[in-house]
Amino acid sequence: MRISYTHESVRLTGRWDTSDPLCAETTNTGSYIEFAFAGRMALALFDIEGNNADPRLHLWIEVDGGARVESVIDRYLRIIAPTDGTHVCRIIFKSSTEVHRRWKAPLQNKISFLGVDVEAPAALPADDRKTIEFVGDSITEGVLIDVDFAGESDNVFPAESYNRVYQDDACATYAWLTAEALDLRPIVMGYGAVGVLRGGNGQVPPAPEAYPYNFEGSPISRPEPDFVLINHGANDRRRTAEDYLPAYGELLTTVRALNPHAKIISLSAFCGAHHEELGAFIAEYNEQKGDDVLFIDSAGWIEPEPLHPLRDGHRTVAEHLTKILADIVK
Repeated sequence: MRISYTHESVRLTGRWDTSDPLCAETTNTGSYIEFAFAGRMALALFDIEGNNADPRLHLWIEVDGGARVESVIDRYLRIIAPTDGTHVCRIIFKSSTEVHRRWKAPLQNKISFLGVDVEAPAALPADDRKTIEFVGDSITEGVLIDVDFAGESDNVFPAESYNRVYQDDACATYAWLTAEALDLRPIVMGYGAVGVLRGGNGQVPPAPEAYPYNFEGSPISRPEPDFVLINHGANDRRRTAEDYLPAYGELLTTVRALNPHAKIISLSAFCGAHHEELGAFIAEYNEQKGDDVLFIDSAGWIEPEPLHPLRDGHRTVAEHLTKILADIVK
């Protein structure tokens, strides 16, 4: 039995374009699909016509909350449970190649989800957790978390390298780990090389311009999150604070306009860029706008190099962040 992504046994989390009733699309790592099925087998269906740039993006696949298995996206992905019964499968956008087109058509680095073939659909357990949206750059999307495939010399590969898709992992970031620790549903918007003053890889525009959209021509349609956490500044570190702060304020105003009830959190860049100036700016912004943006200074949590933290660096950031946000989330 074929069911579409709009069926009640399917749930999408993240920034998905759902304007086409036949196909849901996302270009954001960390977005995921859940579906429930009865029996033992299911077949997830994808349109990969546009995924013509090598290497193709990678997915995590897990069944009934078990171990994750990494897979390259393909037209069909078969899921077989070990026993008959009711099962829940989750497919997560793990990693991509950040230089491929993710903003302007024709999109190269995207998931186009068509639906699932199942023996029978099943009731998908409700997920009533609060949501948190993370807005950031390559660190937030999980770039260069693993160096296993980077070679033995300088651990540096160009962004378009075939190995890069293995080095990135949206589920090992400070964002994903913090959401897990606080029992929140994560919505991730992270694009490599993007800042509040500059566009980035994949033809993505600067953060204030990009925030209202899933990708060009696709306004965000996900429900308003309970929390929005912004971590921008690493890619603006070479610009002056006089340039950086007004653009950051523009991003804050855009985020607030689209999320009137959310708690907005400003997390300074882990490399320490403009952290003192940003803290003072947020205080002034709150006073002028009558807002209550929470500023968190992350300076000193981890070493400034490497700019892209490895797994242990992300875990350290998540531990600090979880302690600070625990009472706020309650």
